[in-house]
Amino acid sequence: MRSRGPPDGGYGWVVVMSTFFVMGLTGAVMKNIGIFFLDIQSHFGILTSTTTWVTSITISMFHLAAPVSSALTVWFSQRAVIIVGGLLSAFSMILASFDFNLLSLFLTMGALQGVGMSLSWIPANSMVNHYFVRWRPIAVAIASSGECFFAIMFSPFFQWLLETYSWQGALLIIGGLRLNLCVCGAVMRPLEEVWSPTQENKENPQAAEEEDAAVVPPKRKLIFQFSLMRKPELLLYILFAIFAAAGIFIPPLFLVPFARSSGMDSYWPSSILSILALADLAGRLLCGWIANMRLVRNLQLLTMVVALLGVVLLLLPISHNYWAILVFASLYGFLFGSVVAIHITSIVDIVTLEAFDSGLGLFMFFRSIGGFIGPPAAGWLVDQTGDYSVAFYLSGVCMIFSMVFVALVDRLVQRRNSVNVQVHQEVI
Repeated sequence: MRSRGPPDGGYGWVVVMSTFFVMGLTGAVMKNIGIFFLDIQSHFGILTSTTTWVTSITISMFHLAAPVSSALTVWFSQRAVIIVGGLLSAFSMILASFDFNLLSLFLTMGALQGVGMSLSWIPANSMVNHYFVRWRPIAVAIASSGECFFAIMFSPFFQWLLETYSWQGALLIIGGLRLNLCVCGAVMRPLEEVWSPTQENKENPQAAEEEDAAVVPPKRKLIFQFSLMRKPELLLYILFAIFAAAGIFIPPLFLVPFARSSGMDSYWPSSILSILALADLAGRLLCGWIANMRLVRNLQLLTMVVALLGVVLLLLPISHNYWAILVFASLYGFLFGSVVAIHITSIVDIVTLEAFDSGLGLFMFFRSIGGFIGPPAAGWLVDQTGDYSVAFYLSGVCMIFSMVFVALVDRLVQRRNSVNVQVHQEVI
């Protein structure tokens, strides 16, 4: 029986908009969580490195829970998993607002929030990738831009909440907002599970493979494909993920403290985060559009933007006034958005769409290593040197290292594709 394949539009755009809000209520909150750190640090009387463990635990649990989220998605449905994730994300902030002690903050705002975000984020991205083929890059870019759109609004909003209700009251309100993740999950309509055992598209086997992979037979859907770890391309891409995660989560945490250390008032650093989010939005949409035109390979494009991102982060500490910091923060935001727009869809190029859910789960799981080490390492360096610049140097070096692995993956994928083309021609 022939499947209808991905709609590549229609209700898929409802899925994109739902994912747009999921990205905002997960990623955008994490991007601006650093606004509360100085007050939390002062409240508990702890060091910068200790405070960053909250984010480190969140990032780690977000990634460690990714295989579980992927497995639950194939066992049940994206809709059910997103709703559960929304409830956990909301209650993590609500419980953290009660301010029991530092350990409870690590468990709620850290671990529970990370698990909840993973259960919302992973299936939402899975839905978009399965609903689209031709328009996949731009659809993913639009969906992920919700993180930027909400980050623009959340930056001044969180600052106002902090000054009006304290950090405890702010977390309580954010928890209430996150209940909307359940609404986002409710509108996620699963694709019909209709299987075609043969591929009818003989002229374009790759397109046919992608179309059939959008909906797979029930028996195969129950399998989480750990065998993907045998692929050298995925192993190298995981190394990219580890180094990139170690560096890419550092700047949002230290940009506001770095700006304040230059003598700026509280609202000026917050405005930098808003401008950064705007640049991030532009980067996602532009890079998604370029990827959709297929002028260059996704992995080739990713190699270039990751290299540029590393250079910008190494240069950012030379700025010591508002406008200089704003320029480098904008460049960072634009390139960060470009990376986000294509680094997930590139997994399809590596493992095919059929194995995407499993590949994404493994990718996110191992990326937790970098997310767990990066922020505390940067915080420790700041404590030792008393200078926020070292955090950006560490971030830039990590990104440069990660770029090397992307370049290697691109080469291996190209070699594999060339072999497949030769075999296909010989068969014909």
